Amino acid sequence: MGFIQALGIASLALATGVTAAASSTGFTVSVDGIDYFLPPKAAGIISGEDVKALFEDGPFVPITVVAGNGTFDISSYSLDDVWQTGFLEALYVQSGSLPDNSSYTVLSGSASSVLKPGPYFINAAGQLYEAWRLFSDVQGAFTESVTSNGDGSYSVLPAGTVGQKLAIAVPSRLYYTKTADKPLAGVRVGIKDIYDIKGLRTSNGNRAWYWLYPPAENTAPPVQNLIDAGAVIVGKQITSQFANGETATADWVDYHEAFNPRGDGYQDTSSSSSGGGAGTASYGWLDVSLGSDTGGSVRGPSQVQGLFGNRPSHGLVSLEHTMPLSPVLDTPGLLARDPVVWTEAAKAMYGPNITISSTYPTKIQTLSWPTSANNPANALLVDFLGNVTEYLKANVTAYNVTAAFAADNPTLAPLTRIMNLTYALLITKQQTELVRKPFYADYAAKYDGRRPFVNPVPLARWGWGDNQTSTVEEGIANKTIFMDWANSTFLAPSASACSDSLVLYVGSTARANPRNVYLDEPGVPFGFSSSRISVMAEVPDFVVPLGEAAYNSTITGHVEFLPVTANLMAAKGCDGMLFSLIEELHAAGIVKTALPGRSGVTGGEILLRRGEMMY
Repeated sequence: MGFIQALGIASLALATGVTAAASSTGFTVSVDGIDYFLPPKAAGIISGEDVKALFEDGPFVPITVVAGNGTFDISSYSLDDVWQTGFLEALYVQSGSLPDNSSYTVLSGSASSVLKPGPYFINAAGQLYEAWRLFSDVQGAFTESVTSNGDGSYSVLPAGTVGQKLAIAVPSRLYYTKTADKPLAGVRVGIKDIYDIKGLRTSNGNRAWYWLYPPAENTAPPVQNLIDAGAVIVGKQITSQFANGETATADWVDYHEAFNPRGDGYQDTSSSSSGGGAGTASYGWLDVSLGSDTGGSVRGPSQVQGLFGNRPSHGLVSLEHTMPLSPVLDTPGLLARDPVVWTEAAKAMYGPNITISSTYPTKIQTLSWPTSANNPANALLVDFLGNVTEYLKANVTAYNVTAAFAADNPTLAPLTRIMNLTYALLITKQQTELVRKPFYADYAAKYDGRRPFVNPVPLARWGWGDNQTSTVEEGIANKTIFMDWANSTFLAPSASACSDSLVLYVGSTARANPRNVYLDEPGVPFGFSSSRISVMAEVPDFVVPLGEAAYNSTITGHVEFLPVTANLMAAKGCDGMLFSLIEELHAAGIVKTALPGRSGVTGGEILLRRGEMMY
């Protein structure tokens, strides 16, 4: 018998001449040391005299609803991360019956509606409430935990649990059955806090912004598409301020950067989708995170935390009701441990704008790829290239982007000079106009001309942009020069395989970047590298985890392990081909599902964290 404690808020009226319009916001219940949240609305009612017999003390009793049909397979329920044996106080058989020799207490009576199998709490009146398990966000990946109001809007979760961080409530997976209309039924998703969700405030990583503006009246299309496909939104996730790239210790002021679980637990998460990377890499109860990638904000966190992550072709889904960094560069991307779930979420979010195809290029072009296995990271990269080459029966050639551009465009300046300021110009000029200008004006109007606090990085970038005479139009022109050339050469489309070639470059190589190191003053993101190619050419760029390599931790004084990843690019619009290829490589064992915890390869308890909180 499970030990249960409960605390809740009930409707009431004061007999003082004043009526208090109080309503339930749900209940917090503990069963055998595990905390649960009960939504305020009952899922149904079970009528019957034997319900009252369950109650010796306490307002709720944990029970399990089963499908019946003469059996109860406890092993299938035990796989669920919400259900536990404490819910065997009683069973309610939805249809059919259990054998007469069953040792379980089976409730008789009838239910007011069809109930989904899984764990519930029942009160003396027979009201049945779903069980949402509370997990502590010990890694600081979330800014706010949320719960659906059932009308398309969301509220802040009114519950907490041990862990010195937010409590995140997740429903039992037993409640959900995936269908063609709801392919993401029960999939738990975290949302970067630059996307509006109806009923919730958006922070954009800035405290002043969070309190200045009211809760959103609309939900951003990428989020809504996930919801419409059945996804369960469990919370808003932390972002570096206004989606600019920030590093822990040096740059984060208004909010604290999330904690990367890999290795010694004190490596930088990369940004700006810091919470999405940390949460997905840390928690087995979180399936997918929605981030955004302007200059690398999905790819960076995916690389340093060993996840599948994608920057999509530009323009696959509207970014209305989403904070802009640079509309000509902004994209919504997903982070996940399992490429199958990742692909399903992408299909739901991008909708008809991606087409899954299974005919692949037979030409691979590599950018600065290692040619010898002279260290563990390079060994993984060389092995991956060999396996992919064999799988596709492809030919491999090394490609030098800057040299090829110079050869094809002898009358133009070198590519590194053309592109040196382009990214910085676009993000500073566009965000200044679209974000800073109205934000400063609104804040000044409310606070007698005052200016809100802004972190050092966006402040430095905006200030640099103020002093530039070049225009956004000039930046777009430079971008277009490169895009037109790239999309007609090494990233050209193909009628048969979508993309004429597959382009590979190195993602991460287990390089340590500890968060307790003080850095120089913030600068502006100048220059051009392989990671900027997809940004300027508007092509898909996907991160694939390959394994991990050792490093000597300055934190633990011990050998630890960090991820090694590769990036795959293809022609614009070939996102579906890349998703399909990566799924096939996964099925063939060439890439593997990433695990939550200290290691993406072997899992394991995060250093300084309790394992039961992680899973």
